[in-house]
Amino acid sequence: MRPSRLLTTAAVAASALVLAACGADDTSTDTGADATASTDAAFPVTIEHVFGETVIDEKPERVASIAWMNHEVPLALGVVPVGMSKATWGDDDEDGVLPWVEERLEELDAETPVLFDETEGIDFEAVADTAPDVILASYSGLTQEEYDTLSKIAPVVAYPEVAWGTTYQDMILMNSEALGLAEEGEELVEELDSTVTEAFAQHEELAGKNVVFSYLDPNDLSQIGFYTTLDTRPGFLAEYGMGTPEVVAEMSEGTDEFYTTVSAEEADTFDDVDLFVTYGDESLAEAAEEDPLLSQIPAVEQGAIAMLPNSTPLAAAANPTPLSITYNLDEYLDLLAAALA
Repeated sequence: MRPSRLLTTAAVAASALVLAACGADDTSTDTGADATASTDAAFPVTIEHVFGETVIDEKPERVASIAWMNHEVPLALGVVPVGMSKATWGDDDEDGVLPWVEERLEELDAETPVLFDETEGIDFEAVADTAPDVILASYSGLTQEEYDTLSKIAPVVAYPEVAWGTTYQDMILMNSEALGLAEEGEELVEELDSTVTEAFAQHEELAGKNVVFSYLDPNDLSQIGFYTTLDTRPGFLAEYGMGTPEVVAEMSEGTDEFYTTVSAEEADTFDDVDLFVTYGDESLAEAAEEDPLLSQIPAVEQGAIAMLPNSTPLAAAANPTPLSITYNLDEYLDLLAAALA
């Protein structure tokens, strides 16, 4: 299993859950819970990350987040951000909010926060306009320059070690600690871990099967792209009992990249792969099965290819998040199991 990195910060666990993110902006919504001053005791907190340390002196009242999924931590804990990243992948109704986030906002009777369009990079001005007290980015690919710029706006919680390599558990622990809700974050991790463990137990056929989480370009099958063990997609599957093919393990050693490619002429190195997971439709699977090189891979030849329809909620949920796990994990595992059948 892929253990979650233990965070060693000086925060004192909060004893009560605060279900509001206060502020003048009406995107910050009070959910009506009994908020107490107990979370104040958690501060100041010091959070270690790849760029050093971030000190948060007081409980943040206005929470902003950038990059994929960070906003789901405060939402899961009942705190509505004043601003968050706009969804551009998996957004079925093109409103910039993924369905499991929409569902949570409805549960909290909250308006949609300001959406930061990050298509061409971080919109620093938009983030600054929300006047945040903290910026959550523990799952991200922040550069030093971006971190420095954001830090001029508010304290920033950057990723712990590797860009885009933070487990959902560590993201929850880091972000919840920044909110003064460390204890609640730990409880959320335990609940989600129990949910995922039970879901995988219902699919015993997945246990121990070597899986490659790939990206195949339908216009160029001369390359086999795949995510390394640093990426949360294959990392999630390995953590809960699926196997890692030798080629993936070897290519992941000594790198800090979450994605790599090899020539299709090296297809024979994928001979221990039981299951390919990739984005696309059935026409791509058929093209792979008919390709003279890719078809040499036993899993491809046997049709053990799980296709995640491009830009759909299911495709987005393959990168596990605090809210997507309880939304459609069963559907995702059903898809993997069906491809193996």
